[in-house]
Amino acid sequence: MASGIKSLINSAKALYIGNSGSKAELPDLFPVVDKEIDGEDCDRDCSSCVVQYPKSFKIDETDALYGFVKGWSTHVLVATGKSDWVRDVADEKGSIMQAISHAKAPSNGRLMVSASNIPTPHRTTSYSEPTTVLVLPAFAVVENVTPATVPTLVSIINDSPTNTSPLEPISIPPSITAHLPEPTPAMLKDITTRPSPHRALILLCSQKTRDARCGQSAPLLRKEFQRHLAPLGLYRDLDDERPGGVGIYFISHVGGHKYSANVMIYRRPDAFGLDEVELGKLTEEERQRVVPIKPQEGEDDLGAAQCIWLARVKPEDCEGIVKFTVLQGKVVKPQSQLRGGFDRGRGLMSW
Repeated sequence: MASGIKSLINSAKALYIGNSGSKAELPDLFPVVDKEIDGEDCDRDCSSCVVQYPKSFKIDETDALYGFVKGWSTHVLVATGKSDWVRDVADEKGSIMQAISHAKAPSNGRLMVSASNIPTPHRTTSYSEPTTVLVLPAFAVVENVTPATVPTLVSIINDSPTNTSPLEPISIPPSITAHLPEPTPAMLKDITTRPSPHRALILLCSQKTRDARCGQSAPLLRKEFQRHLAPLGLYRDLDDERPGGVGIYFISHVGGHKYSANVMIYRRPDAFGLDEVELGKLTEEERQRVVPIKPQEGEDDLGAAQCIWLARVKPEDCEGIVKFTVLQGKVVKPQSQLRGGFDRGRGLMSW
């Protein structure tokens, strides 16, 4: 009886989300680790984790996850310098999130808006000063954004690639003048853009006002991800803009907090030059010599090729997620953890 009710609920979810006809089945969207290719230990949990969730940390372990993410075209992260917000971030008074909710929607598909703990240029949590927005999948940093210039931000989004766009070089003007009434100071009209220096992003829901588990899990997972990325020279803290690394940001509610922790991983194409490396077929000495490849100066900016959305992530999963998902674009536990995402290189998505 319970399984029948669960099936009806899942069918209703699928009807609500809608299918565009380009939905990939779970085994086809992203490569899955294979012991013959990736080594006998490719699916093991980390045995040396330094953090654990509280004993009271309970989540839903039974629902089917894959295919129930509502599709989106563009994702923007708004720098707020905070890691928690009011229940609906569109109600943050005076914020970019609120201004976006009142502005004309982008013409190129659904926009997902996340507040983030990216530091603001003025290093405060006040919304009275211009701030920074990261546009995905373009991996474009848009600077000097205010509520008044949100229409200009939307125009940038309209001209940026979406999750269904083919992988082609991105061309966004480095400077755009917003059309604001006189006598608005020129310094508030000039919006600048630049490519993000990151090769990959790990986004962790940290919004405890929506669910205490998100506020508990995000700092613990960040600590564990940092522990595995730092020896590779890839960890980037909030103020570290060296090229080639992995940025880890806290973001507002993305849905499904009963499956905490939710982790979204955006990757550039073959982000570290390791996507085709078969670790399981190398000797231990050869494995030690495998290092992430640094980005080449002057290479075409294609934005993100993949977004891999995982749930039910625990600290003991972080080692495998870094080793295989972040570095190689593979999923370790697809049946229990993969919620969805997209692969622009192959034109596939989960919705």
